[in-house]
Amino acid sequence: MSKLSKAWTQQVTPRPAIWADVPDEKWTDWRWQLSHRVSELEILETFINLTDEEIEGISAPNRFRLDITPYFASLIDPDDPMCPVRQQVIPKGRELKAFDSMMEDSLAEDRHSPVPGLVHRYPDRVLMLVTTQCASYCRYCTRSRIVGDAAATFSKAEFELQLDYLRRTPQVRDVLLSGGDPLTVSPRILDYLLGELRKIEHIEIIRIGSRVPVFLPQRVTDELCETLAKYHPLWLNIHVNHPKEITPELYQACDKLSRAGVPLGNQSVLLAGVNDSVHIQRELVHQLVQMRVRPYYLYQCDLVEGAGHFRTSVAKGIEIIEGLRGHTSGYAVPQYIIDAPGGGGKIPVAPQYLISQAPGKVVLRNYEGFITTYTEAGDYDPDAIKAWEAKVEKRPEPGQEGVLGLLEGEQLAIKPEAFDEIHKRNAMKHRLNQDESKWQPFHTGENSKNIPLTTAE
Repeated sequence: MSKLSKAWTQQVTPRPAIWADVPDEKWTDWRWQLSHRVSELEILETFINLTDEEIEGISAPNRFRLDITPYFASLIDPDDPMCPVRQQVIPKGRELKAFDSMMEDSLAEDRHSPVPGLVHRYPDRVLMLVTTQCASYCRYCTRSRIVGDAAATFSKAEFELQLDYLRRTPQVRDVLLSGGDPLTVSPRILDYLLGELRKIEHIEIIRIGSRVPVFLPQRVTDELCETLAKYHPLWLNIHVNHPKEITPELYQACDKLSRAGVPLGNQSVLLAGVNDSVHIQRELVHQLVQMRVRPYYLYQCDLVEGAGHFRTSVAKGIEIIEGLRGHTSGYAVPQYIIDAPGGGGKIPVAPQYLISQAPGKVVLRNYEGFITTYTEAGDYDPDAIKAWEAKVEKRPEPGQEGVLGLLEGEQLAIKPEAFDEIHKRNAMKHRLNQDESKWQPFHTGENSKNIPLTTAE
């Protein structure tokens, strides 16, 4: 065990004076933490020296929901407005200001929702929203349009619609539970949902995305770990943005989950003034891997209301990956991701390591700027695997092969909507091309996909 790990197991986070007299049995009770969350200006002022802009943000009548668990509030530096924990959960007046390209539903999740709360964006996996509630609320929340409204959470009838869709959709093999935060739902409902998902034969993997271990580590009880362990293979991604959030309590929560056989990953969001630093990100990933949490994604901040002042340049994200790759262990380097506005899904963005290509050779650089060549195999036969490949039963859902479909010859082009109609321009075949039979010898060979060479019908 490392020195840092030993320190985490032997300490607890100090509490502000406002909670100093709370008995330990209450402080460590996740239900007490939830029922004593802080949202009122009058209480926040008792232990944080608020700025005028924070008071403006907290007092705004139409602001996104504010709730902070006493535990997470204990991590806030009361005298530093730039405290990375404070900036994530305390509203500022500037979050009410619109910015260029701001969207309500920047990921177009509603457009990919076949039933309430289910987002089917990718061929083989779905996002299952099971609640609109969180333990605390991030000011840059991607789903601020629905999250935080206690009157708009999902019902048992909507759970049944979600489950019925999954039972009827055999291409789905992976379900991600999110929300809101799935670990805030009652233990009975969580057990029910996981049990029903595990009954569906074609669902191979269940994943949970949760910030509860960070906001409310007291929720990670032995009972919760026993529940999760019943439904393996089950994976869990937590959400730590800054090393200041890594505490003895978080370490102990992650240790319990790991011992229950739950693989842990971390998803961070790149936030201006919070973690947009190579050195902060390197410290973060190093501490995560010591907790057996693998850095998974570093997200570019989404184009959602309230998040304008958190946004960085994409160049800053690439710089951070440049400063991690080669400077630390490969499994400690997350993928830098832009979740495409308009519903295009997650797009990895990285520094350019492939400098050039020529037949049989590529030119590469490493993290130090060392440039080398790699000679490719001259006798490589990509068709040798075809016999075994044919035995693989599962294939991409028709119409969603994307670029892979082009590479495998399934289609000739990916075209924008109405592309053919726009470019048709009332064209007619030349009289010499009226007889298509003369072209058949050119596209009926053994490897042909019989793609027609004429499109202007």
